[in-house]
Amino acid sequence: MILKIPVAEPDIGELEEKYVLDALAKNEISSAGSYVKQFEDLFANKHEAKYGVACSSGTTALTLALTSLKIGEGDEVIVPDFTMIATAWAVSYLGAKPVFVDCDKKYCIDVDKIEEVITPKTKAIIATHIYGRRANMERILEIARDYNLWVIEDSCEAVSVPVSGDIACFSLYANKIVTAGEGGICITNNQKLDWQMRHLRGMAFSENHSFYHPKLAYNFRMTNLQAAVALAQTERLEQFLAQRRQIEMWYDEHLKGIQGITILPKRDVLWMYDILAERRDQLHEYLLKEGIETRVFFKPMRHQPMYRNLQADNFRAEQIAEAGMYLPTFTQITEEKIKFICRKIKDYYGQE
Repeated sequence: MILKIPVAEPDIGELEEKYVLDALAKNEISSAGSYVKQFEDLFANKHEAKYGVACSSGTTALTLALTSLKIGEGDEVIVPDFTMIATAWAVSYLGAKPVFVDCDKKYCIDVDKIEEVITPKTKAIIATHIYGRRANMERILEIARDYNLWVIEDSCEAVSVPVSGDIACFSLYANKIVTAGEGGICITNNQKLDWQMRHLRGMAFSENHSFYHPKLAYNFRMTNLQAAVALAQTERLEQFLAQRRQIEMWYDEHLKGIQGITILPKRDVLWMYDILAERRDQLHEYLLKEGIETRVFFKPMRHQPMYRNLQADNFRAEQIAEAGMYLPTFTQITEEKIKFICRKIKDYYGQE
């Protein structure tokens, strides 16, 4: 079978090519080069933040953020039960314990359940903006102030949502709104955290000796070639967001009235167009045979092998994980292709 419509596809154009060729012409292919700084500054500015620290992935962005906050062995970090597994893994990498909280009706962390799991060991809350829907940051920040906790935003699926926590972490994977193929970035308004993340990202080199490292650190650096692509993508961000708003409207219109499908709450920014579907797995297989690639929702963290021994009240996370899926969403998709996808969904449910 030749795939007709992929679930995601990067939008790479002449500007990205121009910047990459310029970096190659200057022989700036490592992390040293002008494009890294340009990308960091512009991306932070687009999110109304002062500082950006580019890194190698969304996962390393989360790990870098937690490390800069001195999260470690014996600490607890509150994590949404419904999220991509990298959110929890970043906590586990550092020897800390993820404490899972169920999701709300928008699929973000349920703020009404956070205080139930806070203990003297709790050091931070991670709020994931699921599928482009912003978590209830106002309430999360209020809780964090009351209990003296750090707040990290997992914004990997929510480019263009302004930062309000201590650090926001983004992925630049190929299916994201802004991509570098692979890559990530942390943004913050805290100068000390900015310095700490830069120091840790680059192996904590000492200023006094080329190969003296005063602390355990990482090589999480982004290459200048990746940054050249990411800068071009960031310069095109408004265009991408406008196109995605139009895609959301097309799906809303053409899915309306299909029995068996639940159209979900509006997104703050469209990363992927997600739905709930009766007989979800069968629909997923049917669409694949018709040349339409889809993805099913994340599995709750408590269902992952390394976290099964951790207790969590995840009733809603389990419900949506069983029925949720997302449809092809990328800037180049046309209304005709969206009509085709919706027509095939109608066919599956036996509707005219």
